[in-house]
Amino acid sequence: MAEFIESPRLLLPLAITMLAPLAIWRFGARPNQREGVSLLAGLAAFACVCWLAPAVLAGKVWMWTMFTLLPGVTVTFCADGLSLVFALVACFLWMFATSYNIGYMRTLNEHAQTRYYFCFAVAIFGAVGVAFSGNVFTLYLFYELITIFTYPLVAHHQDEEGFSGARKYMVYLMGSSKLFLLPAMVLTYVLAGTLDFNLSDVSRGIFPPDANPTLVSVTYFLFLFGLAKAAIMPLHNWLPGAMVAPTPVSALLHAVAVVKAGVFSLSRVMLSGFGVDLLDKLGLGMVTAYLAAFTIVAASVIALTKDDLKARLAYSTVSQLSYIILGVALLTPMAVSGGLTHIAHHAFSKITLFFAAGAIYVAAHVKKISLMDGLGRKMPFTFAAFSLASLSMIGVPPSCGFASKWMLAGGALQADKMIILIALGASTVLNAAYFTPIIYRAFFKAAPAGAEHHGGEAPLTMVVPLSVTALISIYLGLFPETFLRFVQTFGGY
Repeated sequence: MAEFIESPRLLLPLAITMLAPLAIWRFGARPNQREGVSLLAGLAAFACVCWLAPAVLAGKVWMWTMFTLLPGVTVTFCADGLSLVFALVACFLWMFATSYNIGYMRTLNEHAQTRYYFCFAVAIFGAVGVAFSGNVFTLYLFYELITIFTYPLVAHHQDEEGFSGARKYMVYLMGSSKLFLLPAMVLTYVLAGTLDFNLSDVSRGIFPPDANPTLVSVTYFLFLFGLAKAAIMPLHNWLPGAMVAPTPVSALLHAVAVVKAGVFSLSRVMLSGFGVDLLDKLGLGMVTAYLAAFTIVAASVIALTKDDLKARLAYSTVSQLSYIILGVALLTPMAVSGGLTHIAHHAFSKITLFFAAGAIYVAAHVKKISLMDGLGRKMPFTFAAFSLASLSMIGVPPSCGFASKWMLAGGALQADKMIILIALGASTVLNAAYFTPIIYRAFFKAAPAGAEHHGGEAPLTMVVPLSVTALISIYLGLFPETFLRFVQTFGGY
């Protein structure tokens, strides 16, 4: 049994990320101070999350209840191993995203920059809130907060394409949460009498043994489709549609706050809400695993057809997110460890890829893969980082993607599910098929005669963050225990 520590200390990262947007708005007329607030807030929030880590690694769980609305319905926060995986990633990458934002937004002289930084910071606050949610109700509040404040980011350009993508984004995410997630929360309260997660034992969950199995199954599928930020097919189309946003927003959507909030929330509900034993007993785990496996392969096939770099990366994200859900759904220790660790591993690799895509656009004004011939020789640092992150997506050692896939494959063998192992192998081949041509074109094909590529790299404020995150993706492959230690303290798994 986990030891619980009731202390408001765990509210510090939330307080910092809540106050940061207000300070950003206050300094809106002074860009240096405005962006300095983002950098300092990211550093302070990350330090506060790290302050919670020693107790969590010792098997303890931080808890704090703010107030009670109804019996069993409270605003409660917690910090366990799973919480810290997501919170550490969100706060750490916020610092790099801010540096990158400075180079991107200033070089392109983007409009409404204060609104942009404000909404960006609120999205990070929402992500930290989701990470520290101690029950379904608290999670729901922060999950919706992310949706609302990322809408202006998706619609940032305020043109027809931007508003169309933002509408799709809002309809999918807000519509699914109202149609499915809200009823799932009500049914959970009726069946279990509480919305609090079971943070001490992932095998049991919160549903009583005599709960109606049909209603429990209905509740589960409402959660599965209500948490559409996880982008499981068929509720994935919002994600490619949101590519109309500026590239740093795409990085936020695909690597840090939005999609990670989806897969984190679904993982939390599956393990701390329903529990491994119940998911196995009702066969819900394998149904989810097969749906995730289909998403992995199908999205990879679609990615092959895309010439626009961000579109290809978007479908890659749809595929890679389902690795996380697949690992959790297999319900074996090795698979769950691989899936949850992939939350962090994918974040560092994918943010590198989107940072690189933005740097290519800023420096060379190129979006199409077919126009990138020879560009690697003019932007060697950007494309070297892109190559390292691509190797992680493919799963080549010693990248962090290899560590995740190794554990997922081992988990599939533990579950004796060869079809899942085949799907993982097929996705690896497909990943190589849609990433290696980009690297080949950039480094080994000559630029066409008369190409208008600008010479040189993007600003250092963009190149340094993407280079560091690329190197971290290799570090995490060499030392996968960095996040695995947190996963292994989670819920007694």
